Amino acid sequence: MATEGPQDQGVGLPPHLVSWIESVAGGTLASARRMAGGGRKQAWFIDLDVQGAAQRLFFRWDPTDLSSTGDPWTVRREAAIYEALNGSGLPVAAFVGLHPTEQALLLTCLPGEARFSRMRDEADRIAVATDFMGHLAGLHRLDPQALGLIPTDSAVTLADLVHEQIAEFDAIIETRGGAVDPVLQLAIDWLRANVPAVDGPIVVVQGDTGPGNFMYADGKVTAIVDWELAHLGDPMDDVAWVQLRSLQDPFGDLDSLFAVYAEQSGNALDAARIKYYRVLAEAKIMVMGHGVSVRSRTDGEGGGGDPGARLIFGQLHRRLCAETLADVMGVDLPQPVPFPDTAPTDDDALFDIVLGQMRDVITPKIEDSLAQQRIKGLARVLKYLAESSRHRAWVDAAELAEIDAALATQHTDVAAARDALANAVATRTIDPALALSTVYRQILRQNELLRSASGVLADRHYSPVSAR
Repeated sequence: MATEGPQDQGVGLPPHLVSWIESVAGGTLASARRMAGGGRKQAWFIDLDVQGAAQRLFFRWDPTDLSSTGDPWTVRREAAIYEALNGSGLPVAAFVGLHPTEQALLLTCLPGEARFSRMRDEADRIAVATDFMGHLAGLHRLDPQALGLIPTDSAVTLADLVHEQIAEFDAIIETRGGAVDPVLQLAIDWLRANVPAVDGPIVVVQGDTGPGNFMYADGKVTAIVDWELAHLGDPMDDVAWVQLRSLQDPFGDLDSLFAVYAEQSGNALDAARIKYYRVLAEAKIMVMGHGVSVRSRTDGEGGGGDPGARLIFGQLHRRLCAETLADVMGVDLPQPVPFPDTAPTDDDALFDIVLGQMRDVITPKIEDSLAQQRIKGLARVLKYLAESSRHRAWVDAAELAEIDAALATQHTDVAAARDALANAVATRTIDPALALSTVYRQILRQNELLRSASGVLADRHYSPVSAR
């Protein structure tokens, strides 16, 4: 794993966790550095002195209150997957220890770089991507019963496992409360009504698999990481995730890579099932964000984590969920409507000055990778706020008129209109196609407000699925 920036000698880790790490590892903490990224959970490099020898470990920690989130994708669940996969032949970090009460996991630290986009040589990119698809095929060839992940006398079916995932969505929404995004509600309703009728094979699904969630070096995959969404299920579930993650971090010619997977796994690609699991994956991402506003204060570092990443990736996956849902529902979605021209304001110049100083004065002096990530996120927020200040009145007026037209109502407040649309979808009193088209128009406008902050992500879309 890459080692960038200064290390902080354990600052940020509570003393009781430092003591536990030292006890389990049998050494003395030399330094601990929180990584940029790490997904929804904190990720740390831990450097230890073990009887005079240096040792590096990897630490996953979730300090959130799970009772308030209903989150089933826990560190403890992830730890069980790591334990099961040790000795499987896959490049997976070895399990070191699981804290008895905290959601905290200690693993060996394998070498490599995680960001696929950093690889410039096309031959290396193809070699690493091909190697990864071979490992994914290897994962799907493993017997879940032999790994101890399913009872030998189990009669569970793939349909049962899909319904379990949907039940997890329902439980999270109930625990967190609040109105459900109409796109998410429409997706869950469709998923529940269209579970694929297929027999096996049941495999270990990594979930969230693909570029960014494996390490590489010297043209080979060195480690497959981030198993928090792992579960038993359909191999096409993981194929859908590879396609999803490739929209965030382009992975190459997916048709060729999927052909490698099909040949090495023995699993023929099923376009209809892949499309189903694309909707499921996008819905899962939306469920993770349900009730968690970008304005929420969620950590002890000034609050809010990385609001810029939440903004752009929340928008990206809300849009992709709507688009892939429209594909399977056969709904023709509306096209973007250009924003009206607006005159420059004094605030425009102020936004430009602040962004320029962040880019040219502040960022070059930051060495810590987490701080670099956060300043980039704050710049994204400012870009969004600049666009919002120019166009918000028109955007809200357009949305209000469209919702009232769809519901045959007259609201004076856009927030109340949104609530009414969400309620109509939840109570099934509006045609799903009409609801999806109505909310998609708002998604398109939000996409434009975030275009400057999102960069190339604003124009990423799923490609057609080819069955092989």
